Amino acid sequence: MEILKDYRVHLLALIVVLVCEFVGRQSIWIIMLYPMLFAMIIGGLISLPKLKILKHKNMLHASSVMIVTLMLLIAKLGVAVGPKIDMILHDAKLALILQELGHFAGTILLGLPLAMMLGMKREAVGATYSVAREPNIAIVADKYGLDSPEGRGVMAMYVCGTLYGAIWMSILASVMAKLDVLHPYALAMGAGVGSGSMMAASLAPISDLYPNMASDIKAYATTANLMSSIVGIYIYTLFSLPFASFLYNVFARFQSSKRSSLS
Repeated sequence: MEILKDYRVHLLALIVVLVCEFVGRQSIWIIMLYPMLFAMIIGGLISLPKLKILKHKNMLHASSVMIVTLMLLIAKLGVAVGPKIDMILHDAKLALILQELGHFAGTILLGLPLAMMLGMKREAVGATYSVAREPNIAIVADKYGLDSPEGRGVMAMYVCGTLYGAIWMSILASVMAKLDVLHPYALAMGAGVGSGSMMAASLAPISDLYPNMASDIKAYATTANLMSSIVGIYIYTLFSLPFASFLYNVFARFQSSKRSSLS
């Protein structure tokens, strides 16, 4: 009840949503800027301790509310897969499923050791086990809680992905498309990482370079995004998160033994 009575959090959230929806989607060259991006920026500004707009108690209440909203999002994704099941089983090829291996290799095998080299502790597990989108936050929140090191790690990557992900994906897709080393369908599947904003940002340069295939490119990207959102939940829950935790423990023991031998 204390959270429900925290009118400051609810009122500020409503104001931020209304302002961002009024601004709407904006474009700068091939880069698409979405209301979610503006909401993250405004939310970060009003939560600065120096401004004294939100107290620490308000932020804790906001984290608790976010867990509930993420549960609703996961339920929505689960319901959405029903009408798409025939397309997934018949039209989506093996490549659409195997693309999850790219997420595994890029985020865990490369990202986790690098994060630990840069000084991250258990935060590296939450930050690198996935692409850190909304379903991934829900998985970590359920297993560890958002106040845990893993929760802080996944939230940090979520913020970075929201602020820079669409920009980075747009530039990367544009460069890869212009290099003409991959088929447009492969580029489209690569755009479907499980984030609507990142997918939309990636589709713009690819579709512009291949206008005759624009509809097919969008179909492949949408299917890949669906696969990453739905199938990815099970892969992240049953494999990626436990493996990232295991790999962190291995590297942590290695770093500890190395420091002991040097001392």
